[in-house]
Amino acid sequence: MHTSISDGTYTPEEMLSMVTEAGMDIFSITDHDSIKASGIIPGLLKEDSPVFIPGAEFSCRDENGKYHILGYSYDPDSAPMRKLVSTGHGMRMTKLDSRLRFLKQTFGITFPEKEVIALRAMDNPGKPHLGNLMVRYGYASSKEEAITEFLNKMKSSSDYIRPETAIESILAGGGIPVLAHPAYGSGDELILGDEMEERLTRLCGFGLMGVEAFYSGFTKKIRDEMLDFADRFDLYVTAGSDCHGKNKLIEIGDTGLDEVDEIPSRLREFLGDATQRSGRK
Repeated sequence: MHTSISDGTYTPEEMLSMVTEAGMDIFSITDHDSIKASGIIPGLLKEDSPVFIPGAEFSCRDENGKYHILGYSYDPDSAPMRKLVSTGHGMRMTKLDSRLRFLKQTFGITFPEKEVIALRAMDNPGKPHLGNLMVRYGYASSKEEAITEFLNKMKSSSDYIRPETAIESILAGGGIPVLAHPAYGSGDELILGDEMEERLTRLCGFGLMGVEAFYSGFTKKIRDEMLDFADRFDLYVTAGSDCHGKNKLIEIGDTGLDEVDEIPSRLREFLGDATQRSGRK
């Protein structure tokens, strides 16, 4: 789940209230390139609050494609994690400036200086923030149009965190590295079968420990294949909604777990390890 610290619309405080109201027993906030929520949420928890697992999501790329690597149950004070977050944030700010230049030079789109200052003051400004701003100033009819018809026209930057860097940093910070929504690559790319096996073989060589087999956008076929890969590669299984508040039409807790009769053993193993590392059982 993502909060207003990255590209969600609800604050960490609001998200905790919603999770509690939804009756969830355990949750994590995985803001993009940020561990800030992991420093906020623990101070808000009460004795009867849901168990919180520190989380983060890092955008990665290498010669073989694009990956989103989740980090769970890390030590927020660890130097490797703080360095990883700093690197990711720096890259996001560079991308923001590149996108603003691209919009101006390609489409003649500009914003008042106060809006640009506000963007740069955000923790992790991304395409949704720019998209919403374009709608507000009449350059697009919707955030989705702004992203697909304008922002996605910009050539992708080669400046990304490499997956091995994210995985090694999460491990060094005492955390559990997990491949987020594994079947989804760049754009509409769908990664399955032999291509997924090659990808997991490479990532497991770096120390990957889990795959997100339950995901709001997965079909049963994709989910079952990822569960099979988890068994074959001896990986943890995680479940995520990818809720972004009002920025995506995904509800809290929409993971696909309600479609199975029993929680898979590899998901139970992950929850046990993750909560133990987080200091709560």
